[in-house]
Amino acid sequence: MSDKRNLTEIKIEKDINKNEQELKNIFKDANDIIFRKIDAGENKKIKMLLVYVDGMTTKEAISEYAVDKLMQNLDLQKLEKNDSELQNAIVNTNIAITEVQVIQTIQECIDKILSGETVLLIDGCSKAIMLSSRGWPMRGIQEPSAETLIRGARDGFNETMKVNITLIRRRIRDPKLKVKYMQVGSRSKTDISIIYIEDIVNKTVLETVEKRIKNIDIDAVLESSYIEEMIEDDIYSPFPQIENTERPDAAASALLEGRVVITVDNTPSVLIAPAIFVSFMQSSEDYYERWMPSCVTRMIRYLALPIVMLLPALYVAVTQYHPNLLPTQLALYVAASRANVPFPPYFEALLMELVMELVREASLRITSPVGSTIGLVGGLVIGQSSVEAGLITPMAVIIVALTAISSFAIPSYNFSTSLRMIRFGFIVLASIFGLFGISIGLCLLIIHLCTLKSCGVPYMTPFSSFVENRKDLRDTVIRPRIKNMVHKPRYLQFEKEKGK
Repeated sequence: MSDKRNLTEIKIEKDINKNEQELKNIFKDANDIIFRKIDAGENKKIKMLLVYVDGMTTKEAISEYAVDKLMQNLDLQKLEKNDSELQNAIVNTNIAITEVQVIQTIQECIDKILSGETVLLIDGCSKAIMLSSRGWPMRGIQEPSAETLIRGARDGFNETMKVNITLIRRRIRDPKLKVKYMQVGSRSKTDISIIYIEDIVNKTVLETVEKRIKNIDIDAVLESSYIEEMIEDDIYSPFPQIENTERPDAAASALLEGRVVITVDNTPSVLIAPAIFVSFMQSSEDYYERWMPSCVTRMIRYLALPIVMLLPALYVAVTQYHPNLLPTQLALYVAASRANVPFPPYFEALLMELVMELVREASLRITSPVGSTIGLVGGLVIGQSSVEAGLITPMAVIIVALTAISSFAIPSYNFSTSLRMIRFGFIVLASIFGLFGISIGLCLLIIHLCTLKSCGVPYMTPFSSFVENRKDLRDTVIRPRIKNMVHKPRYLQFEKEKGK
């Protein structure tokens, strides 16, 4: 930290050779930092130095629109007369670059150079000029593979933050849409932007997000998940409290609701805060299809929710402690199928769930065409072979398969992963206490969800405050018609707005 403070205090010298030596000492052994000396002005009397990172700048644009102009048109007498008018002197040379900025310290030079900009140093001037020249290879705009839709836009965020902001502005052409730039990471200095609509956003939520991001003390931010973990309310909760998406339309929709969007450079996943339980059960496609089919689809998701969490646990509890709850024929079939199985029901369920997680993980780590095949064939072969070998019952295979299929009905991958984690806890409780253990687990889960918050907003809103926010219940299990969705969520409104 002492080196950083010293660099901040070091001013740019008028002697260009001293500035060059200072920068070369700082960038020692960094061979991709290019130092290019040129003689500018009509009589070639002005010594200039360009410093940039090879591969991060558009060198052709700098050469054509900046260097050529400077070498031909720079006014030496004006520079010698008044150093404070350096920026005007540079602008008057007809440089065809939109962003030009005066910088005064070595630390500013370093930050701009490492950000992909070109720094121009002029002999006899105690200031430097930043010439906008960012340009590096980037991935094209493609449809997000993890959030595919039948109907809707096919564009998705990529790893360049400014491109992502542009995709959002294409959908919201409102001057009230504000973008605040920040940097996080003492070494990476990762660019971050906070996006919101000024007259819609809840100021309390916005201030909370800004404060938490400013308080982040970390060396590097390599992905938006770093920010997500640093700003969430309860890091020990299995449930995600910040929503993430790669779809510009989903981010635009969140902004129009009054939420805050956080974009992080070098990652296609943007963050949305606050995030509540209901938001993880909704998909962008809900609002693109006709409202009646969307209602049915959303109800199917809520039906899949208890199946993902409780079905294996219910199988363990019923077969091990409460077989009298089953119809007689089904109970006899289950008892007969378990006659030659050497393991108790809870071990059988845990074993199959672990195998399914292994198959799921393996299918994600190999190439896409082979991954889907491995997942399908692996599940069929392992399940069939285990039944024939007498290790598990056919009923257990059906239970585990139905649970796995139901988990894919949850739109959010992070939320689905949380439910899969909780499933193992319910299996353990069911193996010890039966249905009573499942009841205990449900009570603890509900208590936890009701006390959980996301940027100060209750996680179970509007269910936990249905009297105050009863209007928000219209867009939960049932998707209302578009013409009836004229108000933003009440839980995001200002207190003075709520009183109206």
